[in-house]
Amino acid sequence: MSFSISGKTAIVTGAANGIGLSIARAFADKGANVMCADMDEKKLKLELGEARDEGNIRFFAGDLRQRLTIANLVSATIDAFDQVDILVNASRQVMPTDALDVDDTSVEILLEQNLMTSLRLTQQVAKRMMKQAKEQPEGPIGSIINLSSVAAQHTHPELMGYSIATAALDQMTRSMALALAPHRIRVNAVAFGSVMSASLKASVAENREWRDDIRSHTPLGRIAAPSELVDAVQFLAAESSSFMTGEVMVVDGGRSLLDAVSAPAH
Repeated sequence: MSFSISGKTAIVTGAANGIGLSIARAFADKGANVMCADMDEKKLKLELGEARDEGNIRFFAGDLRQRLTIANLVSATIDAFDQVDILVNASRQVMPTDALDVDDTSVEILLEQNLMTSLRLTQQVAKRMMKQAKEQPEGPIGSIINLSSVAAQHTHPELMGYSIATAALDQMTRSMALALAPHRIRVNAVAFGSVMSASLKASVAENREWRDDIRSHTPLGRIAAPSELVDAVQFLAAESSSFMTGEVMVVDGGRSLLDAVSAPAH
């Protein structure tokens, strides 16, 4: 089976920084058409230049918590590239939770950002893929990849909201995989840990001791670069994983094999 994504069209959310940006750049370098979506238009322009009307990489700025924005993103992708074959839900938010504070709203916020945004965009993209399937009677139609976290299984009180949201995202992955399998659309997830995401980079900058804590609790003894997650995502996007759906692939250097780290950092 081929690992190639050349000629495919991908939407990548959270593409202004960190892991989403690494995925978007790598996919474009490997010949895919990429629509990079993020709320931060200034950062998108800084990282991607003025790409908008030409080439195989474009960007779309907007708040994906809004249903209209999601519809406009899909429309912009179709206008630019005529189709959509891959969706990478890489947009995510990490924030602390005070589990004993009745006024804490982090659970609602993180469910909206990390679960509902991915679910709504998955539904919209799936509708478009199903329309494309009518024109292609055989073969795979599309692949949807959600970025999750080992926090879904290994929690910390300060990360209760994030843990709940990522656990819900894993279950959404499985449910949508079953719903979309008859339409030849696969849905998988990558749960990662010990990867230098934008949020982890900010956390260890403020708490330098966390870096050593994470390294010591990661069997491979280091924190991975965002680019090291790209190959796993490409594998799930390409025909190389054509018989995989509903899977949550763990990429964490072995960290989830041990007890959770003491630092609330993901």
